[in-house]
Amino acid sequence: MPSGLQVIIDEIAFQADDFLAGTTDRKEARAGIAELINADYSHLSPAERKLVTEGVMVILTEEEFFEAVRGGGNDDTLPDGEPS
Repeated sequence: MPSGLQVIIDEIAFQADDFLAGTTDRKEARAGIAELINADYSHLSPAERKLVTEGVMVILTEEEFFEAVRGGGNDDTLPDGEPS
């Protein structure tokens, strides 16, 4: 992967908590990532956009972004708000 794309991937993944706040669905996350790429990285080709999206998704999955409880809950709270 070109180093320039890796920088973009890392930057987007770093911002994920802000622009994907409350998102636990992978499909929604992909859409949010695509919106950010369109707005901030419109110079990327469709193939590069796909690589960036996939790269960000890998990082978010490795960081267990989609399994984490969002919105200020603690680690002992299930997504539906019930204690575990």
